[in-house]
Amino acid sequence: MVKPGLLVIWPQKARLQLRNAYNYIKKDSPQNAENVRKDILASTSKLTINPEIHSPDKYRQNNDGNFRAYEIHRYRIAYQIGEKEITIVRVRHTSMEPLLY
Repeated sequence: MVKPGLLVIWPQKARLQLRNAYNYIKKDSPQNAENVRKDILASTSKLTINPEIHSPDKYRQNNDGNFRAYEIHRYRIAYQIGEKEITIVRVRHTSMEPLLY
């Protein structure tokens, strides 16, 4: 069920993961790093309109459907749909070994 008006929350761990990705890309191209960062942030903002647009996260154990994930710029964004907010759970490059959580 779509829950309009949700806020997107970025906990410290997810912010750090995004910052690390930005800093890694920035070594080769500051412009690309900024583009990836902006696109990821814009994509998470769109979750407020339809948080269930992406598939349930296949790496989440005992997922009741509230944990979802998608890929953008070879980064996998995992998030949780709550009653009043969408929490970004993690940001990781798709080449990294996926871990169940």
